[in-house]
Amino acid sequence: MKTNIQPAKGKLGILIPGLGAVATTMIAGVEAVKKGLSQPIGSLTQMGSIRLGKRTENRNPKIKEFVPIADLNDIVFGGWDVYTDNVYESAVNAKVLELGLLNSVKAELESIVPMKAAFDQNYAKNLTATHVKEGTRHELAQAVMKDIEDFKTKNGCDRVVVIWCGSTEIYYEVSEIHETLANFEQALKDDDKLISPSMIYAYAALKLGVPYVNGAPNLTVDTPALIELAKLTETPIAGKDFKTGQTLMKTILAPGLAARSLGVSGWFSTNILGNRDGLVLDDPDNFKTKEVSKLGVLEDILKPEDNPELYGDLYHKIRINYYPPHGDNKESWDNIDIFGWLGYKMQIKINFLCRDSILAAPIALDLALFIDLAKRANMSGIQEWLSFYLKSPQTAPGLPAENDIFKQLMKLQNTLRHLMGEDLITHLGLDYYQELVDTL
Repeated sequence: MKTNIQPAKGKLGILIPGLGAVATTMIAGVEAVKKGLSQPIGSLTQMGSIRLGKRTENRNPKIKEFVPIADLNDIVFGGWDVYTDNVYESAVNAKVLELGLLNSVKAELESIVPMKAAFDQNYAKNLTATHVKEGTRHELAQAVMKDIEDFKTKNGCDRVVVIWCGSTEIYYEVSEIHETLANFEQALKDDDKLISPSMIYAYAALKLGVPYVNGAPNLTVDTPALIELAKLTETPIAGKDFKTGQTLMKTILAPGLAARSLGVSGWFSTNILGNRDGLVLDDPDNFKTKEVSKLGVLEDILKPEDNPELYGDLYHKIRINYYPPHGDNKESWDNIDIFGWLGYKMQIKINFLCRDSILAAPIALDLALFIDLAKRANMSGIQEWLSFYLKSPQTAPGLPAENDIFKQLMKLQNTLRHLMGEDLITHLGLDYYQELVDTL
């Protein structure tokens, strides 16, 4: 049965805390696509197709033609940042996109001026913020809510989503103030420093019934208090951490090794990165947050506790090094020690010279469009079907994460089929051959 989904009519506002390299690359890209200057490569919502029914039916529509997602021409961008640069200036500083492309959409980018950010130096010690709000945690949350409502009114938006593209915050774990919504709201009033800036944005959005996506490994909505708020306001949430370079490769390669029952004794990963994210991660407390997010991927896929002969002695090491000359052009090296038949050893070497924001921009766009779809389909709380895009997928309490990218894609596609009243696809395929037998 087809789900009753409200149509994607009117304007969709995409509000972004953190108008740095990822956000400006996405915004500039969307504006270029709208002008017919480029193609949205890497975006599943724009370029991807989905199979419907049996293979013999040959029904493979584009996803954007199958589900009612917002049209790119109906999107309005805005956001907050710790610096005053408009989106054009920020994109030029990020040095991700060529000036020729940026200049072709210069007017559109210059019109997007950041609002003052809710910021706490303790959560990103390597940033020198110059454009921030003043006040207690409670006052900051109220100010962000007003920003959202004012943006919606000023731009004539029917709907708004918030997607975090800001920096990785320092590592910390759930405490008593994060356990219930009542505790959290009291902590806001008490200006408790255990409420991070990203939590302020999330609380403000969810309080207004605005969907929130966590694109960093921050704790944020992965807490009982904000999950409670999401359910109370019937608002979808998704997180955490955009799955881009090295982790993308792991979620592609590790399932293949596991599928063939090949052993893995060691996986050493190192990165060099020179953008703002790299600067923030140069602090050990911020790196810890990213490390925890990246470390869980292999263990979730290979499941050493279930396959001790193959993965019980897995040694997994991750390093991220700040290297300014590379800018946004992140480079990763992986050395993978594997073993096969009779325990004979082999190695795999990967040198991925990727562009972090080029990989993250279409992810951010897809998540914004899909979380808006979820809201219009009356889906609230954790949206695990969006884990396809995320490095450390948020799940229901007690439910292990699924990090196999191929299983994640199947889950995403089957969710779309379910919403639109189409049969789910298991890829069993025996019915085709039974039909052949029945015709003999």
